[in-house]
Amino acid sequence: MVTAAMALLWLGMQAEPAEAARRPVAFPWDDLFGRPTKPRATARHVVPLPKPRPAEAPAATEEPAAETQAPAGTAGPPETAKPAEAVKPAEPPAPAAAQLSACRQALTEEIAIAPSIPDIHGAGGCGGEDLVRLEAIVLPDKRKVAVTPAAILRCKMAAAIADWVRSDIAPIAQGLGSTISGLDNFDSFECRGRNRVVGALLSEHGRANALDVRAFKLANGTSISLTDRSVPRVLRASVLRSVCARFSTVLGPGSDWYHEDHIHLDLMERRSNYRICQWNVYDPLPQTAPLLPAERPEEAPPREVAKKGE
Repeated sequence: MVTAAMALLWLGMQAEPAEAARRPVAFPWDDLFGRPTKPRATARHVVPLPKPRPAEAPAATEEPAAETQAPAGTAGPPETAKPAEAVKPAEPPAPAAAQLSACRQALTEEIAIAPSIPDIHGAGGCGGEDLVRLEAIVLPDKRKVAVTPAAILRCKMAAAIADWVRSDIAPIAQGLGSTISGLDNFDSFECRGRNRVVGALLSEHGRANALDVRAFKLANGTSISLTDRSVPRVLRASVLRSVCARFSTVLGPGSDWYHEDHIHLDLMERRSNYRICQWNVYDPLPQTAPLLPAERPEEAPPREVAKKGE
């Protein structure tokens, strides 16, 4: 019976080759044992086509493909080494423009020729900030008063000297029938103790806050020394009043033997705005110094003479 069934199956396959190709193959023993044959479902996946793009749609723009990165822990394909680009060193930021002080802005070339110089920071607090080199003072009529040699001072001290010369000394010179043309600078900035004593407190000269004046010169060639007793006393007294009204410290003849040949001026700050003005304006010396004592008047009583033995 098995042989006969196989023969019939073979004949059926020869008679309908097309049907056999479309139907699933059934095993012969399925019919033999009475089990229904289940045809195999053939799944056909139909991919729908996209709808045609509307004519009024905007043109599509191509975007660069995003670089794919391999997930962490997986070894991706080796990357091709790219040539290293030359890295330019970072340029340092431009230095901020130094902001000028109010004094520096006010001390223009119409008042004084005083270029700024770098700050000085020395040992023991010596030096200062906002420094200038006072080369000349410009009078209201544009004439220049040379400071010889140029003085290294703080801006405020330089401004005070310029104002003193312009407002006080220039009119005094005009009263003498001339104009002031120069200022004799005996000492300005110097890093030292007071009166050049070793171990003394720092002088205002060491802070660039003082000026020693010895004389001023007139346009007619006359040099007026402020400590010369042959200079009219009224003139020296007028200079004394002007400096004591402007500066916090004034030292001249009579203050100590360090200031017998010049006048010291500074703007030292003290408690309660305490000021020092020590300058003795001495009377002029007599024209002719007496060499011998005057003769004894005839009406003078006789001198008592000591007796012998006493």
